[in-house]
Amino acid sequence: MTLSLVKGQNTTLDSGIEKALVGLGWDPRPDAGDEFDLDASAFMLGANSKVRSDADFIFFNQLESKDGSVKHLGDNRTGDGDGDDEQIVVDLKKVPADVERIVFTVTIYESTKRGQNFGMVANAFIRLVDMKTNEEIARFDLAEDACVNMALVFGELYRRNGAWKFRALGQGYDYELLQLARKLGVNV
Repeated sequence: MTLSLVKGQNTTLDSGIEKALVGLGWDPRPDAGDEFDLDASAFMLGANSKVRSDADFIFFNQLESKDGSVKHLGDNRTGDGDGDDEQIVVDLKKVPADVERIVFTVTIYESTKRGQNFGMVANAFIRLVDMKTNEEIARFDLAEDACVNMALVFGELYRRNGAWKFRALGQGYDYELLQLARKLGVNV
């Protein structure tokens, strides 16, 4: 049974979950104009809320973390179709012990140049699936209909007292992907 989360709410993952699929989805509004290319990314953060190295930034040009614990399954450049637009797999058993959080973001490619923002996007969501059972564990439907931001942190996996938890965030930023990556400690 899926737990429907609201912004800021979290849930503890069952200790039997070894691999989680993080599905992210969205639809450009019909009246939004030009084509939209949204990009999902994952940032593996240490205790200082920064990446340990550039290898901890997983996105369309670096589809896998150096240790193989986080894998991006590919870039969807249109957002067409139902269901997940982009997916990221996290092998929870392989995540290094000094990674405290894995943050999942979505940015709009060339948003400044195209004059696009998340106010032009509808039906945005993040969901967490147990890959062994294919059961959707948690889902957060973002209600950012009037958001003028170019980037959103959809949610995060984090450790607390030895257990993995998932939190719905929905935090907006006025950054494109490279600016957001720099904010989180990537040297790009």
